[in-house]
Amino acid sequence: MINLILGYLGLGLMLALAGIGSCYGTTIAGNAAEGALKKNPAKSSSYMILSAMPATQGLYGFVAFLMWVGKDFAADGLMLFAVGLSVGLVCLFSAIRQGQVCANGIAGIAAGHDVQTNTMIYAALPEFYAILALVASLMI
Repeated sequence: MINLILGYLGLGLMLALAGIGSCYGTTIAGNAAEGALKKNPAKSSSYMILSAMPATQGLYGFVAFLMWVGKDFAADGLMLFAVGLSVGLVCLFSAIRQGQVCANGIAGIAAGHDVQTNTMIYAALPEFYAILALVASLMI
C-alpha cells in the first residue's frame, strides 16, 4: 500500500513541480516583457519568444509523466517517487532560472542592445539539465 501511495505521489510531483516551474519562469519573463513594452514596443516579438522559453520544462514533466503512468506502482512505488521528485525539482529550478535569464535579455533588448540570440543561448543552458532529467527518467 505504501508503494502505491509513493508511486502516485512521485507521478504527481513529476507533473506538478515541472508545471509550477514553467508557470513561474514564464511569468518572470512575462513581467519583464510587460515593462519592456512600455520602453520599446517595436520589439514585442522578441519579448514574446523569450517569455515562452521557460514553458518547455512543463512539457518535459508531462512527457515523463506519460512515460511512467503505466508502470506497476505496487512494485516500483519508491523508485517512481524518487524519479518523480528528481525530475520535478530539476524542471522547477531550471524553468525559474531560465525565466530570470530571459527577463534580463528582455531588459537588454528594451534598452536597445542586440542580445536576443545570446539570451537564447544562455537560456538554453539551464534547460539542458531539464532535458537530462527527462532522459535519465526514461532510461531507468
